[in-house]
Amino acid sequence: MGLLDGRTLLVTGVLTDSSIAFHVARLAQEEGADVVLTSFGRQMKITTAIARRLPKPAPLVELDVTNSEDLDALADRVREHTKALHGVVHSIGFAPKGAFDFLNASWEDVSTALQVSAYSLKALGVAAKPLLGPGSSIVGLTFDARYAWPVYDWMGVAKAAFESTARYLARELGPEGIRVNLVAAGPIRTTAAKSIPGFEAFEDVWPEKAPLGWDITNPEPTARTVTVLLSDWFPATTGEIVHVDGGFHAMG
Repeated sequence: MGLLDGRTLLVTGVLTDSSIAFHVARLAQEEGADVVLTSFGRQMKITTAIARRLPKPAPLVELDVTNSEDLDALADRVREHTKALHGVVHSIGFAPKGAFDFLNASWEDVSTALQVSAYSLKALGVAAKPLLGPGSSIVGLTFDARYAWPVYDWMGVAKAAFESTARYLARELGPEGIRVNLVAAGPIRTTAAKSIPGFEAFEDVWPEKAPLGWDITNPEPTARTVTVLLSDWFPATTGEIVHVDGGFHAMG
């Protein structure tokens, strides 16, 4: 019997087979879940191709989290494939290049980072809510926002907003039995990470400081943690951030 038998999940952010979201979708299927993927625009073709590498077919629905029409239509689009959802994975983040220059970033760049990378958690939760019932789980991915990291700049601010959004969303959805938690992963060499100027600064220091070590090429530990949080094994946990970073966060 799999950890996610009988559950149906909505997974965002599958763009390559190195992405955390891809490995969450893979593990979820291996643990018995049905998976529905989202994508939009030109990325739809990419996600369709990558989805063929999953253990089982996964339908794809269009969703741009900055598009109110897509958000309003999400529940109906998902209903074409399933009657209900038991979990949602938020693996969405973007900041324009200008947002990685803290003092010179424009509000246009900053507001884009905040909308896509933070507000979208609330928007996705509300859009999926008609399909979610008691025992459901929303899990998002963050990069520990307690610190002012080198090079991360306004994306770090967006992640801080994202983590706060998760706590408020947990407060709002908790009475309906819907859990909201985040996984704070160490740096993983994904497509999104490669787009961050100076990302290699994390690659150099993380494996040395983390007491368990850290493999920047391996998304599996993070994906496993997300998978468990999507299950019913954490029935009384919400508003939490689980660190999967080799212990880096606990070191001085």
